Amino acid sequence: MEKADLSVPSTTIEPPFHPTYDMKTVIGLALAEDAGDRGDVTCMATIPADTEAEAHFIAKEDGVIAGVALSEIIFNEVDPSLELEWLVKDGNYIHRGYQFGKVSGRARSIIVAERVVLNFMQRMSGIATLTKAMASAAHPACILETRKTAPGLRLVDKWAVLIGGGKNHRMGLFDMAMIKDNHISVAGGVTEAIRSVDQFLRQNELQMEVEIETRTLQEVENVLQYASQNKTSLTRIMLDNMVVPLPGGDVDVSMLKDAVDLIKGRFETEASGNVTLDTVKKIGSTGVTYISSGALTHSVKALDISLKIDTELALEVGRRTKRA
Repeated sequence: MEKADLSVPSTTIEPPFHPTYDMKTVIGLALAEDAGDRGDVTCMATIPADTEAEAHFIAKEDGVIAGVALSEIIFNEVDPSLELEWLVKDGNYIHRGYQFGKVSGRARSIIVAERVVLNFMQRMSGIATLTKAMASAAHPACILETRKTAPGLRLVDKWAVLIGGGKNHRMGLFDMAMIKDNHISVAGGVTEAIRSVDQFLRQNELQMEVEIETRTLQEVENVLQYASQNKTSLTRIMLDNMVVPLPGGDVDVSMLKDAVDLIKGRFETEASGNVTLDTVKKIGSTGVTYISSGALTHSVKALDISLKIDTELALEVGRRTKRA
């Protein structure tokens, strides 16, 4: 049995905060979705209520594990008497074939929780794995996700980004004033848009981070000119689609670098657009503060993980199919 690679530092990473719902709400909906109005009819038909079992988590791919802490909440919601043992923590790198944890107790409870646990853990681990790869390549720039998350799963997706070594962008529409292209078009330009936000925040006695999207060097200059002449709440300038694709998969980052040089550290900068695992290192070399990637959460490739009671048979099948 392969051992886990524990070289990735791992501490307990708390989920991000949302003011109107929490992780237990998400889990409750997922369990209710599975149980419907009858519960697990197959378990009730095949497994006596007092039967006990032990099931092992098995990695079928290499990657960063995420969802350990979340799975504990799920198992506890299903049956507080279930016992869990882990050989890894969220953020550890695991290898295919590794048995990284086990759950024991009532067999029915284990099977009822199984798919919900795996659905969350596989998705989170996929996000964390890509985030870790991007964050390593982008350094010293920081990797951010976007609001391109699965509806209802934003807390989960953003938690996975943190576990993978990224940082969270705004949670929603309420916790950051983010002036994007459509706002700018309706407002009549970047200067008018940022002025309106500044006035709104003052009038409503609000304090929050403010970001504005720019698409040209002229827009960057207009924003800087406004900021030099007015008291502003602006904290970050987004440099959108200033990474230009080239034939063969390469990118031209000269425009992005020019924008960063214009700003000269007066504000945080965020590169957005044409960000991939292949391009992120070059983008990070321009000196931007942040790089945001919607692909971290909108194009998730789940990490293959299973939870098996008959572990030996599961491993035999896995070896046969090259998945263990």
